[in-house]
Amino acid sequence: QVQLVESGGGLVQTGGSLRLSCAASGRTFSRYAMGWFRQAPGKEREFVANISRSGGRTYYADSVTGRFTMSRDNAKNTVYLQMNSLKPEDAAVYYCAAGGVGVRGYEYNYWGQGTQVTVSS
Repeated sequence: QVQLVESGGGLVQTGGSLRLSCAASGRTFSRYAMGWFRQAPGKEREFVANISRSGGRTYYADSVTGRFTMSRDNAKNTVYLQMNSLKPEDAAVYYCAAGGVGVRGYEYNYWGQGTQVTVSS
């Protein structure tokens, strides 16, 4: 069982940056690949990025490649999403997820409660 708690969301201007964090409970964090997803009002949840168990491999959605960076610190049981050059279309509730390796939400077993990111134009 893994419990996930996101933080770091907020209001930022277009072109600004935010860093999201996702803290995981339990001693088995390093066994899980992790992902970030987001959901905007009226839209389906979409994949943002994922990272391997060791942190050695990452994969990004085309829409965020070159602007977002996902990382993890297994000693701190935490994953991060550094978001730069934010655009209004990046505004959404961001969720971290554990236990999956792909780009589909149903592949992940554990989810956080989400953190809101708002981007003003």
